[in-house]
Amino acid sequence: MGDPCTESNSMAESDSKPPSASKNGKGEGGSGHSFFTWFMVLALLGVWTSVAVVWFELVDYDDVLARAKEFRYNISEVLQGKLGAYDADGDGDFDVEDAKVLLGLKEKPSILVERRAEPESLVEEPEAEPEPEVVEEMIQPSHAEEAAWPFPDPVEEEPVVLEEVEPEGEEEPVEDEAAPEIEISEEQVEEAQVDWESELEGEPEVAEAEESAPAEEDEDDSLSEDAGENQDTASVPEGDDDAAVPLPELVEEDSDSEDHTEDAIDTIGEIVEEAVPEETEELDHEELLEVDQGDEPTREDENPQEAEEEPAPAEDQPVEKVLVTAEAAQEQKPKEKVKKKKPKLLNKFDKTIKAEIDAAEKLRKKGKVEEALRAFESLVQRYPQSPRSRYGKAQSEDDLAEKVRSNEVLLKAINTYREVAELPDPPADLVKTTLKRRAERQQFLGRMRGALATLEWLVQLFPEDISLKNDLGVGFLLMGDNKNAKRVYEEVLAVAPNDGFAKVHYGFILKSDNMIAESIPFLREGLQTGDPGTDDGRFYFHLGDALQRVGDSSAYEWYELGHQRGHFASVWQRSLYNVDGLKAQPWWTPRETTYTDLVKTLEKNWKTIRDEALSVMDPSRGLFVPEDENLREKGQWGQFTLWQQGKKVEKSCRSVPKTCALLDRYPEATGCKRGQIKYSVMQPGTHVWPHTGPTNCRLRMHLGLVIPANGCQIRCTNQTRAWEEGKVLIFDDSFEHEVWQDASSYRLIFIVDVWHPELTQYQRQTLSPI
Repeated sequence: MGDPCTESNSMAESDSKPPSASKNGKGEGGSGHSFFTWFMVLALLGVWTSVAVVWFELVDYDDVLARAKEFRYNISEVLQGKLGAYDADGDGDFDVEDAKVLLGLKEKPSILVERRAEPESLVEEPEAEPEPEVVEEMIQPSHAEEAAWPFPDPVEEEPVVLEEVEPEGEEEPVEDEAAPEIEISEEQVEEAQVDWESELEGEPEVAEAEESAPAEEDEDDSLSEDAGENQDTASVPEGDDDAAVPLPELVEEDSDSEDHTEDAIDTIGEIVEEAVPEETEELDHEELLEVDQGDEPTREDENPQEAEEEPAPAEDQPVEKVLVTAEAAQEQKPKEKVKKKKPKLLNKFDKTIKAEIDAAEKLRKKGKVEEALRAFESLVQRYPQSPRSRYGKAQSEDDLAEKVRSNEVLLKAINTYREVAELPDPPADLVKTTLKRRAERQQFLGRMRGALATLEWLVQLFPEDISLKNDLGVGFLLMGDNKNAKRVYEEVLAVAPNDGFAKVHYGFILKSDNMIAESIPFLREGLQTGDPGTDDGRFYFHLGDALQRVGDSSAYEWYELGHQRGHFASVWQRSLYNVDGLKAQPWWTPRETTYTDLVKTLEKNWKTIRDEALSVMDPSRGLFVPEDENLREKGQWGQFTLWQQGKKVEKSCRSVPKTCALLDRYPEATGCKRGQIKYSVMQPGTHVWPHTGPTNCRLRMHLGLVIPANGCQIRCTNQTRAWEEGKVLIFDDSFEHEVWQDASSYRLIFIVDVWHPELTQYQRQTLSPI
């Protein structure tokens, strides 16, 4: 044992020493452990957060990078533009040294003091920059208070001299870009751009703005105009299917396609013609030169080197030249149409009751036809001498007839249109609009004589209006009176020799009169004008056909152009009355048609069909009628029809009862309203020109009855075949086909048209007959 005193002293010393502790009150050993623990927790938390962000795609890194890049550009622009105004030391940016100068901690560089002492001519130099001047021209007069680009805040204006220190060509473009972005709204820029483009076209912008001011105030009260000035000539011919598709009668298949809101009437009683969008983007870099009649068009490029780098193939050049000519001419037309003077539709009295007319017209525009009709009828009762009220009544009746599909109501509208023109003081423009609409609706109902009388009335009232004479010529053509139509177009061409509409119609008449060579220049030059009414598939059709008949290979160039313009399904398939989406091929097999039972019946009974045909072929009986569609170059071609447009010819079937009885079981043939069933006999030495049928809605079957051993052939597209007795050939006659009969005896076949197999039952019932 040790000394008790020593032990007690040591214990006392040990007790007197306080335990070492860290600043947070914990032991040293615990401090190191705690720091490491928190570090690991934070590290693991960061790792798992990163994993979660990536795994669950909480952040779109592409977007973040894009925003960062955009922010870098924006901040760069701001620093160079906005903060550039605070560049006090002239080094081109804003930094700590500039801040010191602005805070008075550092003196301004002497070079800047000297520059500020220079004349104010430096300050005025930016005003000569081109960008602000162009913008001033773009601002509309109605926004005079915004006529110039807004300048930066006063803080930015004061040190404007500092911009002279910055390098030219670097900072100025950046500032020009930044200023519009900061100060000008997008709507103002769009409005300014529209006005600027209109000024480039040479339109009197200020005058138009002053004239349109009243219309802008009452824009909601504007009236609508159903002038319907564009005639729908895409109608269905009633002639033979093999015809070269002459101008057909105006029969609209779907009256829903009628547009009654082509024009709008503003608050001062004027038709406001909507500007046609100018699709002239291609012309921004090149100008198309005018082309003389029949000459090849030339193009003048602003950059001739680019034109030489990509020359068109030699074989394709004619087609491209024709296309350039027609498109260039038609793209130039909308510019002229926009500048037409607005017709006046209100007389002095109608202006006094304009508010009431507007209220009634609003109802019609909103589709409340019955209410609009009652409103206009009330106006007519109270103001019987008001032309505009009566015209609104006619329009409402017209709309109602369209809505309820009533010819009786449409006849009322036609009568009311006449009453408008007979009132004592109607505006001339209203009379013209009214009678043109009346003629169109009469043609729609098939009342061609009445429409012709209306058109003649119009020409008498407005003898100087060439377009009305052109419409009168169409009226004669629809009546089948080519002689008077020719006279009208000769009168038009005598005073307007470059009128494209008159040229194409006059060329069509010449071709119908078998003046093939004479028709070509009129058809070609008329199409090249691009005038309204000339871009019609029928004129491409007849021009190509005429060129083929004179042996001119450029026919297919015009067919190609017609295809590019959307008139033909292809160069080969040139029918004009089509249903989109149907399978198109020149030759078909019985299985492909799905009409195998009909084919089997025809081939099984071919001798019965032949014998009945031979019994009626006696020329003295006159049952076979010569083909009269002008499809033959030479020879003789006769036909004996049993069904036409889905209707049975009873008299003919009494002569061949067994044949008709066989076919009665097949509605795909007898019910084909766009086809025929007939015998066809062709004598030796006959040649049928290349031609196409009018529609893609049918297929044509040829059953061989009497076929010479050699010399009889039929070509469809680029494939030529021959008939066989007792066998059926099937082809789509909407494709170009041609026939030769060079045998020593006659050829007799039986033709059966059937519906295209892909047509639905509804389509077969509702398609108009051809």
